[in-house]
Amino acid sequence: MAAPVLTDYHLDYTSTMPANDGDPVKLFVRRRNGTPAGQPSRPVLMLHGRSVPALAGFDLQYKKYSWAEELAKAKFDVFVMELQGSGLSTRPMMGNPKNVSPAPAQRQLLVPHPDASVYLGPVDYAAQLNNSQSDWDEVDHVVDFILTETGASKVDLIGWSAASQQFGPYAIKFPGKVRSLFLLAPIFPPHGRASKPGTDFGAPVPLPVSTPAAAFGYPMTVGTKAGVEAAWIKDLKCPDQREPGMLDEVWKAMMAADPVGATWGGTGAAPEGLNRIRNSYWWGWNSTTVPLHGVLGGSVPVCIVYGENDSIVNTSSDLGLLYFSVPELYRLIPGPDKLMFRIACAGHQAPWERVANDIHTMSEHWLKQGKVEGATSGSYYRDGDGALTPLE
Repeated sequence: MAAPVLTDYHLDYTSTMPANDGDPVKLFVRRRNGTPAGQPSRPVLMLHGRSVPALAGFDLQYKKYSWAEELAKAKFDVFVMELQGSGLSTRPMMGNPKNVSPAPAQRQLLVPHPDASVYLGPVDYAAQLNNSQSDWDEVDHVVDFILTETGASKVDLIGWSAASQQFGPYAIKFPGKVRSLFLLAPIFPPHGRASKPGTDFGAPVPLPVSTPAAAFGYPMTVGTKAGVEAAWIKDLKCPDQREPGMLDEVWKAMMAADPVGATWGGTGAAPEGLNRIRNSYWWGWNSTTVPLHGVLGGSVPVCIVYGENDSIVNTSSDLGLLYFSVPELYRLIPGPDKLMFRIACAGHQAPWERVANDIHTMSEHWLKQGKVEGATSGSYYRDGDGALTPLE
């Protein structure tokens, strides 16, 4: 079998983001095509979460941690996309360090790289960067590109973490373009921001928002390598849950996907790098929208996987917009074609942990057979040996 073919695209696109509405921009898409010659393409689109660039998350070039490459070897035509504000796609307003959150703990990370003078003072752009509608628009543009490029009629969607905010509503809005949905560690806020009253996914405020109204007041935050480790270590509760040296490999990949951020941060003579994270305004992914039109679990089958040690995806129910619950998402999916697995010895960063290969295999079986570990529906705990115990 021939090796999968790698192609990088910088797709032309007219932005609908408030920060650069109407401007020509580029959306970065990596393709790893494992389709054998003469056979029809089976396209899969992978989307990142809130803070990790897609290439670092899905195409980590270290041992066999590239999820995209492993699926391509299984004969899928795999596309990995970056929304604006992430990775190698256009990042409007994010090249200016004065647009980092004005919180002192954030601004001090910029001293002395790039400049001590940015520690104080207001942001230059104090309005909404992006929102749910602009994200859905970008996903739709890439899906249409994939369908045209491959000749397929539908695409399978794989999302990690906050990608559920884009892919969940997108599948409900455009079920005719989506074959199935696979969500790893999905962020689901049952009490999440509502859509415009009387609509399924209408914006709760007039768009585009280019003033401070309904905005967070700054377009980005920045993260450090130490911050990645601090969040990760909370989930490391099993011996050998991750391999030695993984933090270094992950950070290297994140900085390769953020060449500007790689020149920021650190107190020594050389910068240590900062991860630029877009400050998003999202709505329409909540207990009201998941059951809409009976799409999820119906015409769009859904498989959910999350780690038993994940400290991010399940939080206290008294946190309002920050109440997250994976089991609640599963329960709200209206159709019968749904699966959920809580997997042993895995955290939120599961694509970089030892269970990564198991997740690759689970997604491959889901895509090929519509079942995982022999199950076609239901909720299960999957132990370290792959044995299943029903949960509900």
